[in-house]
Amino acid sequence: QPLVRQRGGRVLAAAATAPAAPAAPAGWASLPQINMVYKFGGSSVRDAIRMREVADIICSFPENLPAVVLSAMGKTTNLLLECGQEALVTPTEEISELEPLKAIQKLHVDTCAELGVDTDTRKEIDRLLQELGQLLVGISIMQDLTPRAKDSLVSFGERMSTRIFASYLRNHGVPARQHDAFDLGFTTTDDFMNAEVLYEPTLWKIKAALSFGPGSKREVPIITGFLGRGQKTGAITTLGRGGSDLSATVIGAALDLNEVQVWKDVDGVLTTDPRIVGGTRPVPELTFEEATELAYFGAQVLHPAAMQPAIRSGKLNVRVKNSYNRSAPGSIIKASRDMSNVLVTSIVLKPNVTLVDVTSTRMLGQFGFLAVVFDVFRRNRISVDVVATSEVSVSLTLDPKKLSSGDDDIEQLRADLEEVAEVTYR
Repeated sequence: QPLVRQRGGRVLAAAATAPAAPAAPAGWASLPQINMVYKFGGSSVRDAIRMREVADIICSFPENLPAVVLSAMGKTTNLLLECGQEALVTPTEEISELEPLKAIQKLHVDTCAELGVDTDTRKEIDRLLQELGQLLVGISIMQDLTPRAKDSLVSFGERMSTRIFASYLRNHGVPARQHDAFDLGFTTTDDFMNAEVLYEPTLWKIKAALSFGPGSKREVPIITGFLGRGQKTGAITTLGRGGSDLSATVIGAALDLNEVQVWKDVDGVLTTDPRIVGGTRPVPELTFEEATELAYFGAQVLHPAAMQPAIRSGKLNVRVKNSYNRSAPGSIIKASRDMSNVLVTSIVLKPNVTLVDVTSTRMLGQFGFLAVVFDVFRRNRISVDVVATSEVSVSLTLDPKKLSSGDDDIEQLRADLEEVAEVTYR
């Protein structure tokens, strides 16, 4: 397939020519267990052409019998969220006419037709689309979009993409089975929209579900990313936006693997954002600590929590590769590396932060003042990003997206801090 390289290492297909039909490598039958996890994001499976390309990638490495984690197709998650917001102000009889809903329906129905999925899968997709419509009608009637309902809403993207892709593989002789992550054993807290994986009940369930018994058929598991099931409620939960990366590393840790590959649309972790700066380069290797910091401060490469299962396992590395340029080695993230000649790994820009300045001469030469300041943040349940201190002031940055009530949270914080210091924010 012809390729065009854009600045910053981003490689995109120049022509919409479909790759050859995938074929299961003969070597898979001799492998005792799954030995690799591949994760593909939304841009990698955005349409039928890209799904064919991903199928070809999966079948191009006969030494790897993979478990495959998929995100929703393209912008489906954003469209689902738009559906939810529009349903709040749309009469129930007009829900079927919502433009984002019609876009979701067209994308998935057309992809089924282009990939020639089997009749049972088409019926399953139709059923899920009907359930989606019913959920939106419920949101319209209740005039409420709760976090629990929002998690159920966005789950439809992954549940449909994985079913379509598994069917395509089977139709071409590649043994594959679709799995919803919450049925595999992904158990989480009940913090809807940003649930945390509960490792103790999760890891052994995944290992049991994805291990092959003696004489059993080798099938490629196609697994929904970013979904789990709340431990107490039993409801569908999500791991936060980008949580499919975390899903992949949890599976890798559960199966005691050496490597998980996260396939993106760039040649790995880059030295900076190619949309802002030209001449960026892939970083060949970096540590979990570096990757976690970069992700936390906005690098669009890995979910900030995705490194935790790898760190816990003690042996799992994470490689970031480019689904548009499979020959590129990508970036490998691991526990340690030689830092003797490292000056800067990568530069990240985090826009729209809030800067809080706390000033008091009482700080001068005193102990315990910072403890008082940070106790105010604790009581207000506000997380701090970056801290800088001087003899008489402390400056902190906050992420507005993490503030539940926006400016109201900041005003309450300022009122509490003004009991011990002068406070400004911008």
